[in-house]
Amino acid sequence: MSSFGLSKQLGISIPEAKDYMNIYFNRYPKVKLYMKEIKDFAKEKGYVETIYGRKLYLPEINSKHAQRRNYAERTAINAPVQGSAADIIKIAMIQIDKWLVKNNSRTMMIMQVHDELVFEIHEKDIDVEVLEIINIMQGCVNLNLPLEVNYGIDNNWGDAH
Repeated sequence: MSSFGLSKQLGISIPEAKDYMNIYFNRYPKVKLYMKEIKDFAKEKGYVETIYGRKLYLPEINSKHAQRRNYAERTAINAPVQGSAADIIKIAMIQIDKWLVKNNSRTMMIMQVHDELVFEIHEKDIDVEVLEIINIMQGCVNLNLPLEVNYGIDNNWGDAH
């Protein structure tokens, strides 16, 4: 995101947004390095990929039109992270479904919204089923960092947040 975009999103001035971004990148220099490396990779290969190898081709990454090129560069930075998160949630969904079927569970996985899963769970099953779902989600892939699962329980998805 540019300082202009950040200023609009946060309702602050462009100079304040630039300062905020400078502080962030000084605090997390590897983020800036990642952004450079992934853009360079995309410019050389013409695509980026998730941690599971799913590719997103970026035909505009070397465009002479700055607006098209900048959009492709932002996509190159975001797609591997967002795509990998999508891959992980799909893996979790498959493992949870297998567990539910294996255990003849009454719980139903009814919806996925980005990195969230929504379940209908009988009240008597909540303690055991929620714990197992969390364990599956946190252990569905092996990464160099822990996956943390947050959850909410209520009568509808909106109130569970």
